[in-house]
Amino acid sequence: MSVPFSVLDLTPVVSGSTSGQALRNTLDLARHAERLGFHRYWLAEHHAMPGIASSATAVLIGQVAAATSALRVGSGGIMLPNHAPMVVAEQFGTLEALFPGRIDLGLGRAPGTDQATARALRRSPDALSVDDFPEQVVELRAYFDAASKVTPAAGNEPPVWLLGSSGYSARLAGLLGLPFAFAHHFSAENTVPALALYRESFRPGALREPYSMIGVSVTAAETDEAAREMAAPQALAFLRLRQGNPGLMPTPEETAAHPYTPLERQMIDARLADQVIGGPETVRRQMDALIERTAVDEVMVTTMVYDHADRLRSYDILAELYQDALAPSPA
Repeated sequence: MSVPFSVLDLTPVVSGSTSGQALRNTLDLARHAERLGFHRYWLAEHHAMPGIASSATAVLIGQVAAATSALRVGSGGIMLPNHAPMVVAEQFGTLEALFPGRIDLGLGRAPGTDQATARALRRSPDALSVDDFPEQVVELRAYFDAASKVTPAAGNEPPVWLLGSSGYSARLAGLLGLPFAFAHHFSAENTVPALALYRESFRPGALREPYSMIGVSVTAAETDEAAREMAAPQALAFLRLRQGNPGLMPTPEETAAHPYTPLERQMIDARLADQVIGGPETVRRQMDALIERTAVDEVMVTTMVYDHADRLRSYDILAELYQDALAPSPA
């Protein structure tokens, strides 16, 4: 099945390493993804999470764009309620002016953090509601109008995407005629209904036809067993996040030694069940089935494993499996 493949990166910080190394790994992975022929490379906004270093998302997008030459680079996404729309317009207008035709602005309405951190970001409890998200999107896009006085946003609007894990943003993206990206990697049960709602709600706007993408967690290795072992640390990191104890991604040894309770095992099994994990044949079979079931126009892959070399290899395997969908760049 031939659809474009892209990359979602949270810039993971692993046990025994540093944020600086995580950021350098992001630049290395972006260059690697471009050589393999992945279509776009998005960074995610999260705050006050020790294991994620992509919080200054616009800054990191600029670094990734500068380190590559043709790859589309963007946000997956900017959590708009955390920011004044005009500031986001200035940041992404700057990026679009510097890297014309290569920037994407993906927008979400969740805080991407806890309520205390959200208050620190927004500086006012009055700004904590997400109910005004549609108005914020409209306001933001107005700053990109050529007649706007907001420089360098005026005349430098990148493609705007709406991101979501429920039907709310799906419907809004459809009504505004915008492309829509669904977070299948943490809300798999809502994927098909949300995509259907997006297509049913679509009205021509920025796009003439609907365009959908899903984010999928993928761990590919030489064998199914190796892939399951590689996927285990990120599952434990997610479990700790859900338990209110976020931290660095644990080592494989720490993961194996963790005294899992039956409930924790159940939570981890449920988490891994929605991911694509395995050797090449398993990954191809699961990915093909997912693309067919969702009828998406593009797939965005996120791979969170402890070892950076394993992460590079996982994308290598995916590129080998879908050579017809990727256009490798010259070395």
